[in-house]
Amino acid sequence: MGDMTAPTLPGWTHTYSGKVRDLYVPDTTQEAGAAVTAAHGDVVLVVASDRVSAYDHVLSPGIPGKGVVLTQLSLWWFDRLADLVPHHVVSAEAPDVPAEVLGRAMVCRRLDMFPVECVARGYLTGSGLAEYVAGGQVTGIPLPAGLVDGSRLPEPIFTPATKAELGDHDENVTLARVGELIGTERAAQLRDLTLAVYARAESIARERGVILADTKFEFGIDPVTGQVTLGDEVLTPDSSRFWPADQWQPGRAQPSFDKQFVRDWLTSAASGWDRTGDAAPPELPADVVARTRDRYLDAYRRITGGELQL
Repeated sequence: MGDMTAPTLPGWTHTYSGKVRDLYVPDTTQEAGAAVTAAHGDVVLVVASDRVSAYDHVLSPGIPGKGVVLTQLSLWWFDRLADLVPHHVVSAEAPDVPAEVLGRAMVCRRLDMFPVECVARGYLTGSGLAEYVAGGQVTGIPLPAGLVDGSRLPEPIFTPATKAELGDHDENVTLARVGELIGTERAAQLRDLTLAVYARAESIARERGVILADTKFEFGIDPVTGQVTLGDEVLTPDSSRFWPADQWQPGRAQPSFDKQFVRDWLTSAASGWDRTGDAAPPELPADVVARTRDRYLDAYRRITGGELQL
């Protein structure tokens, strides 16, 4: 299993580690932590590590620079979505962010999160494709006959999921089920926000030769403003399927800007790993790490037009 050790940061107390991110709260007994709280109120530090996960395992080694790509791409997108929905980032710069994690960390307002993964799909693939093949619909939304892997949908759809515990798969659910969890008006609001943000991002990506096939957002209520606010990360290769537009070909799996090299190697004979067994996955070879890193950097470069100095 990959190294899950979170760095010790001055002014911050580590509280949680997920598969990729480490979470901290200000240590107000230290000057740095007290200063952040005084400046920004109730905040958390979200640090994107270089860890990479696949098939519910954190792998070793990580992908160098991946945490920087995830953070910088999220910040780029947050800026371009702020007129549609407020976001939770209050600072990504020193002195708020410790030098050890500068570039891959964001100081974020603490939100009361909705227990829903807000998924938008403009193309059919992944778990959506599996549902469609089984019953001609996705989360209760009927779709036309004859669609294949990679088909563009007649219009984007909102296909929410309930959040799973670490190690479990999220479960696709209907809009009605979301309504039962958080109320029908709030469920409709999250659907409309999700589709509006997806439409904006899909258009921006398309102008840059990238297809945004689907993506996942997380929203919460900002306790200070009372507004629905976009949280977590946003529109990165970890939360979205990005495909090169010039290679799009429905009827097959599409090339993608993410950790597909990792998945492909793990399920190949070369890895010797049985994903149905109890053994941990083997170490990733250097070439798989390098090619995966290149895909993350390529996604950043294509979408933003900029270069990251890693």
